[in-house]
Amino acid sequence: MLSLKLPQLLQVHQVPRVFWEDGIMSGYRRPTSSALDCVLSSFQMTNETVNIWTHFLPTWYFLWRLLALAGGPGFRAEPYHWPLLVFLLPACLYPFASCCAHTFSSMSPRARHICYFLDYGALSLYSLGCAFPYAAYSMPASWLHGRLHQFFVPAAALNSFLCTGLSCYSRFLELESPGLSKVLRTAAFAYPFLFDNLPLFYRLGLCWGRGHSCGQEVLSTSHGYHLFCALLTGFLFASHLPERLAPGRFDYIGEGTPGPAREEAGADGFLEHRMNWATATSYSTSVQCWAPTSSWRQCWLIWDRAEPGWPHRNLPWAWQAQWPHWSWL
Repeated sequence: MLSLKLPQLLQVHQVPRVFWEDGIMSGYRRPTSSALDCVLSSFQMTNETVNIWTHFLPTWYFLWRLLALAGGPGFRAEPYHWPLLVFLLPACLYPFASCCAHTFSSMSPRARHICYFLDYGALSLYSLGCAFPYAAYSMPASWLHGRLHQFFVPAAALNSFLCTGLSCYSRFLELESPGLSKVLRTAAFAYPFLFDNLPLFYRLGLCWGRGHSCGQEVLSTSHGYHLFCALLTGFLFASHLPERLAPGRFDYIGEGTPGPAREEAGADGFLEHRMNWATATSYSTSVQCWAPTSSWRQCWLIWDRAEPGWPHRNLPWAWQAQWPHWSWL
């Protein structure tokens, strides 16, 4: 009968320095593991196991959400839904890329760098994907048609490109300047988040202490939870808590990003729920209609009542007349 032997685990002093993690003293895999060993190690309690599974399971959740929404009637046919679709695609990709990076990063030092280069690229692509629904559904009314709104998505694309390069470059500084490497990588992750969430920070600052008096500018509960989880993710990533406070005590649940991974998944879930709600329920706000033309024409409709399935049913004739007839050029 075929039997598979689980890989042997090592202490921190038994692996090259490039594999070391702050505060993690044990549970390391062999730095020359085969691909099969890496896959088997995901079923063994190593210092990467929690990382692997907290990225692998959310991948399937968001894939299920994507298929459920894309399979709905008229979802792909309406340009109004496309920003949500653009968001869900990298929301499925980046946790899967992170899962693969944590799984196969122990094959060699070069393989480790390549795995995390792909991980950083997927994360930057996710930040770009977030910019589309923010620009489409979450822009404050006072920002509509402004310069920031017009260049929001192109600027997010530039941020994604530059921050991918910066985060990848930071890996080459890990041994010589670990502090500078950490600062550059944290900045590469924090800046796209801060830029993408400018509409939410604006709503938060505008409505702070004013409650419901903000009207349509009020920050939704789901967006509030999203900001909280995302900020908590950044704090845990930058501080390496709690493993830094007690080295060796959190080798299997504190290494790298398992806590942040859960917060990331929670933040994405709140954001996806909020974007899906904004496309399917009644709400008084501005709605962007994306037009697949050479100039990406935009129209803005203000509505007070909309039913699920908007704009397909029970629409007054005035809304019917305003709904554009898009054409491919």
